[in-house]
Amino acid sequence: MNIIKNDTVIVLSGRDKGTKGKVLSADPRNGKLIVEGVSVASVHQKARRQEEQSAIIKKETPIYACKVMVVCPKCGKPTRVGHKITDGKKARVCKKCGAEL
Repeated sequence: MNIIKNDTVIVLSGRDKGTKGKVLSADPRNGKLIVEGVSVASVHQKARRQEEQSAIIKKETPIYACKVMVVCPKCGKPTRVGHKITDGKKARVCKKCGAEL
């Protein structure tokens, strides 16, 4: 999976198609991401103590990583991710403009 935390991504398909957001967390084992403002569900939260209030809160649910594409910070377009080795370190690069991600 080429997408990591704090990347800006755009949703390619589904209910939130075309939405841009920041990746809050990535789960490479399952191939899923939690993206800010995408796939929001209403979750009922029960009060656990007497002073707490029960509430319905909005929470982002995971989506598959294949449904999003990384947005390059330099050119601002959705792009595929390439890899380049510089000074013995592997870096992610934009396939369109060659900028480091």
